[in-house]
Amino acid sequence: MTLLDLAGLVALLLWGVHMVQSGVLRALGPQLRSFLTRRLQNRFSAFGAGLAITALLQSSTATGLMATGFAADGLLTLGQGLAVMLGANVGTTLIVQLLSFDISLAAPILVLMGYLLFQRGRAGVRDFGRVFIGLGLVLFALHSILILLEPLTSNHATQMFLQGLSTHIVFIVLIGVALTWAVHSSVAVVLLAMSLATNGVLTVPAGIALALGANVGTAINPVLEGSVKSAVARRLSLGNLLSRIAGVLLILAIYPFVGPFIEKVEAAPARAVANFHLLFNIGFAILLFPFLTPFARLLEQFLPARTETGLPGAPLYLRGVPEDAPLGQMLAAATREALRLSDVLEQMLIGLREALASPDRRLIEDVRSLDDQLDSLNRAINDKLVAIDPRKVDGPSNERAGRIIAFSRNLEQAGDLIDRSLLGIVRRADKRGISFSRDGRAELVTQIDALVETLHVSTAVFLNGDIEGARTLASAKEKFRRMEEEATAMHFERLRSGNVESSESSALQLDALHDLKRVASHLIEASAYPILQQRGDLLPTRLKIAT
Repeated sequence: MTLLDLAGLVALLLWGVHMVQSGVLRALGPQLRSFLTRRLQNRFSAFGAGLAITALLQSSTATGLMATGFAADGLLTLGQGLAVMLGANVGTTLIVQLLSFDISLAAPILVLMGYLLFQRGRAGVRDFGRVFIGLGLVLFALHSILILLEPLTSNHATQMFLQGLSTHIVFIVLIGVALTWAVHSSVAVVLLAMSLATNGVLTVPAGIALALGANVGTAINPVLEGSVKSAVARRLSLGNLLSRIAGVLLILAIYPFVGPFIEKVEAAPARAVANFHLLFNIGFAILLFPFLTPFARLLEQFLPARTETGLPGAPLYLRGVPEDAPLGQMLAAATREALRLSDVLEQMLIGLREALASPDRRLIEDVRSLDDQLDSLNRAINDKLVAIDPRKVDGPSNERAGRIIAFSRNLEQAGDLIDRSLLGIVRRADKRGISFSRDGRAELVTQIDALVETLHVSTAVFLNGDIEGARTLASAKEKFRRMEEEATAMHFERLRSGNVESSESSALQLDALHDLKRVASHLIEASAYPILQQRGDLLPTRLKIAT
């Protein structure tokens, strides 16, 4: 039962750290990314940015994933990225320093403050409520672990076993590596090491060994979870891991002197482990900083850059087209990229249908990530076509370029609707425990199936420029309007007949019906209206109203 209680308290500790990280990310995520991009002018400012962001997030893994993403996009050099990671490693030590003092009495106050902010605050304030609740849970878990372990450590057999275990330093380091990799938090593992050392479960040298393992384990996750297709991103995450391993091996080489020195400086076990964690990361940063440039060159030789053609959302056909290429070649390549937009949007619609049938957070996030591909492709198409010299464009070519841009823009806007509105409705319903009725879900699925068919027709009209196909497609807008009206009427009929549906479920379903009709409008406007306008079959005023 003691082991079971200990496992529960460790889980509570991990959950508290997770709440702090998620609260800060929800409240300040975009601002933190913007702050990091503005502080990448040189290695010193990059180091400071990595330290500041990780001090807020308490997750060097999260900062590492941000940095590898920027490296993959070419927003920072490898040397700057390594400096960010050095700052991130120092940033994780700050909360450990704070919690090394006995401030457990603040736990109820923090939880109360967090609860009040979460219940009564606006969206951003509610996220800071999560942070306070998370800190309170961390303090409560640490204090409870100390109380729980007190009778266990007083047992003579336990003391003998732990004394023997404390001599196997390399084994304890490996345990720290595995634990940190598993829980994605070096902070939680170092805090656990402090608690175990305070209560005599581990000696101070053994607690230091566990903290050493945490410093390696936290560098493994960005290697495994970062971009596997980008050599630039792999260099950064792998370089951080290799440097951490080198630092730990250096400490192990002089380990017989480390423990006595730390214990002489600080007698309290928790403070001794926390101080070592801080000194190790600061000392390692000072030692490695002058060698970042040659280390970056070594990594570049070890992982040479390759032509990246498989990245999702990266242009395939426009990539190799030079600026002075013949106009026909440019338009053909842009057309092929636009067809990729159609394929991605169809995946989003199918994913939306699956999410309605079985709401799953991972599925929803996978579908939402497809919208980033639409944004990237649309931007690439627009950048290429807008850059064409107008003096080299004749009338037919200008019309064709306009149709490509209209098709691309409307499909990207349809994807935005699915991402921000429709998937948001599905996620809100799942989060609040709301389920659509069987008939209501069937109506939504029928509309989505109709949208997939309309997307196929719109893509065909875009390719062949058929005037009759454009007229048929334009008339489908009236069909979707009727579908929304009929579904809305049937919905209210079910409510009047006493079918049990909450008012919140009703509001969400009506919002979804309306948004599906808006998606249909974009699919129709993507190809039908440009062709009809060019053929004089559609009045400009009608086009203006429709778009």
